[in-house]
Amino acid sequence: MHTSARFAGTSAIRIADLVGSGAVSPLDVVEDHLARISELDGELHAFQVVRAERARAEAAMLARRFDLNHLPLAGVPVAVKDNIDVAGEPTRHGSAATSSSVATADDELVRRLRDAGAIVIGKTTMPEFAIWGFTESAAYGVTRNPWDPARSPGGSTGGGAVAVSAGMAALALGSDCGGSLRIPAAYCGLVGFKPATGVIPIAGGAAQHWYGLTVFGPIAATVADAALAVDVLAGRSPQPVGGAPRPLRIGVLVKSPSPPSTLHAVMRVAVQSAVAQLEAGGHAVTPAHKRYPAQLIPWWERRWFAGIAEDAERLAAGRFDQLEPRTRTMVRRGRLLLRTGGPRPGPATRWRAKAAQWFDDFDVLLTPMVATPAPQAGTMTGRGYLGTLLPAAKGIPYGQAWNLAGFPAISMPVGLDEAGMPVAVQLVAPPGREHLLLSLAQELEQVNG
Repeated sequence: MHTSARFAGTSAIRIADLVGSGAVSPLDVVEDHLARISELDGELHAFQVVRAERARAEAAMLARRFDLNHLPLAGVPVAVKDNIDVAGEPTRHGSAATSSSVATADDELVRRLRDAGAIVIGKTTMPEFAIWGFTESAAYGVTRNPWDPARSPGGSTGGGAVAVSAGMAALALGSDCGGSLRIPAAYCGLVGFKPATGVIPIAGGAAQHWYGLTVFGPIAATVADAALAVDVLAGRSPQPVGGAPRPLRIGVLVKSPSPPSTLHAVMRVAVQSAVAQLEAGGHAVTPAHKRYPAQLIPWWERRWFAGIAEDAERLAAGRFDQLEPRTRTMVRRGRLLLRTGGPRPGPATRWRAKAAQWFDDFDVLLTPMVATPAPQAGTMTGRGYLGTLLPAAKGIPYGQAWNLAGFPAISMPVGLDEAGMPVAVQLVAPPGREHLLLSLAQELEQVNG
C-alpha cells in the first residue's frame, strides 16, 4: 500500500489529541482518509457508502467549534456498519431485499460518536443481515483482506475491519452476535471488543436483538482506542486503561464448542505464544479443564435462526424472493421455530450460570479466536445454506458461547504466521470486568508492538 496521507493509519486517540490541540484541522484528517479510500477501496471494497462531501462539510463545521480539546473523538473518522442508521444514507443490511430509503435520523450510537467529535466517513459492507462470519453478499460483492486481498477479512463486520486495518478509518462501529466484531479483527490484525450484554445500547433502540445474542461495539487499531470507543458508546466518561493486577489467574481453554472444528496448528501456536507472553508478565497461566455444554451451539443456533426470521419480516417484508437462497432457507427454519414457541430462555440461563462458575477458578479465560486461517475471498459467493454453514462451523467456533452467556470478550492480535497474516487469541471475563479484560489485552499489545 502506498499513500502520501499523513494521518491515515494514525490512532484515534492521537488524531483527537492533534485536532483538540489545534495542531491539525479536522478537514485535513478527513481528506487524508478519503484519499486512502480512493486509493485502496476499489480493490478492498470495505465501504458500502463513502460520505465524502458530507464528511467534508461536517469536518468544516467541527473546525469552527471552540471546545475541540474537550471532545474525546475530535476529528476521528469512523466507519459505521450498514446495519446502523446514519442520517441521509440508506441502511441496506447487506441485502437487495431491504428498502433503499435514506435514514431520517442518526441512530443513538452514531449520535454519541458525533457528540464526542467523530466524523462518519462511510458505511461499511457486510453479509446479508449480518448472518455470516465472512463479508460477501449477492447484492454488494466481495470484501477483501488488506493483508492479502486474495483472502477474506472475516465478518460480519468485515468492511469495518478492512477500513481500520487499511487506514481508511480510525475506528469502526459494528455488531457481534457470534463473533462478528472479533472474527474480522482477528483476521485483520486488530482489536475487536464485544462488551457484556447491556453495556452499549442496541442499534435501533431495540431492547434486544436475536434473542439477546447481539451486542454493538468497536473495532480499533489499539486497545486504548477500543476502550475509548466503548466508553463513548456506553455514554460514560472515558477512562484510561490501567495495568492489570498481578498475578491474574488465567485459564487456557483450546477445546472447541463445535464438534466439527479442529484447531489449525497456526492458531495453536498463537495460543502458546500468548501463554508465554502472559507468564513472562507475571500471571498464573494454567490449563482450564472445562467442558462446554454439548448442546451449546444448537442453543445459540435457535436464537440465530429465529432472529434472522424476525429480521426478514421487519426488513424485507414482501421482498422475500430478493433474499439470497441460503438466507431464505434460514428464514424458513426460523419461522418454524417461531411457530413452535421460539427459543426458550432456560438453556441460555443455565449456560450463563455454568460459565460464571468457571470464573470461580479463573479471572480471565484465554481461548483461540478462530480455528483456521482466513479463507480465500469469494469462496462463499453463491453457496447454499449447508455449503456455507459447515465451513463456518469448522472455522469460527469460538465466539458464539460468549454471546449466549452475555460475557465480554476481546480479540487480540499476537503476531503473524509464516504467511505474514495476523494471528489472534480471545480473552474472556465475567460481566463487569471489561476494564480488567482491556488491561490484560493492553499487556499483550505492548509485547507484540
